[in-house]
Order: sequence, then C-alpha cells, then structure tokens
Amino acid sequence: METLEFVIYPDGRVMETVTGIIGASCAEVTAAIEAQLGTVVDTEQTSDFFTAQVYQTNVTTTQNALNSW
Repeated sequence: METLEFVIYPDGRVMETVTGIIGASCAEVTAAIEAQLGTVVDTEQTSDFFTAQVYQTNVTTTQNALNSW
C-alpha cells in the first residue's frame, strides 16, 4: 500500500515519509507537494528507493517434433 505521511512541527518544519512506492518514482509523486511546501533541507532514501521493480512476462515456445526416424 502506498502512503504519504506528514509530520508538521511547531516551528513549521515538515517531515514527509513515503512508503510503498518502489524505486525513484517516489520523487515524482512528492515533487508537486514539496514545491508547495518550500525548500527541501534534507532527504533520506529508504530501502524501497533501492528496490528494483520486477516485471515478469510469459514466454511460450513452440517445438516442432521431427518424426523422420
């Protein structure tokens, strides 16, 4: 499940935590929000950032039987 969590501190700082988004696409998801919030002071990637998406495709092979024996 993809989640964005925001903690707003009394001094105005905002801590944003993104979970469930694999790879660097989390930056695309949060870019518009961060632009509205202001200057990003620090970022820290989680293990989800470094996880590669795995795509599986089904491959069907056809084998011709040679009955010339």
